Amino acid sequence: MNATSVPPFPIYIRGLEGDFGPEERALIRKKLIRRLGKFAESIDRVSLRAEDINGPRGGVDRVCRVKVVLRGLPTVVFEQQDAFLNAAVDLALAGVERTVRRALKRRLAKPLRRAATANSVARVSPR
Repeated sequence: MNATSVPPFPIYIRGLEGDFGPEERALIRKKLIRRLGKFAESIDRVSLRAEDINGPRGGVDRVCRVKVVLRGLPTVVFEQQDAFLNAAVDLALAGVERTVRRALKRRLAKPLRRAATANSVARVSPR
């Protein structure tokens, strides 16, 4: 993806001031598209949030939360915590890819209730 290309779905990146510079945001967008681009037709939007849950006290306190809004399915949220922000982001991206894949496989394996209801209504013959 170059600087002028448009991602296949809207991507929102939020973090504390200074967490992500323009280059880091571009890299995260590229990673999101690489991980989730194959599911683009099923995704409405993606948001990534990073926060420091302990503040200046330190420790394993950097959290990255990725939320993927899927078409016709419940929203997928994956959260990962690590001492380093970049590690938390990478782990969260890997986890959300697995979770989205699983949700979409479940949808293919299970027929939609609405379609089953419409078929049963169509089979009822009027008297």
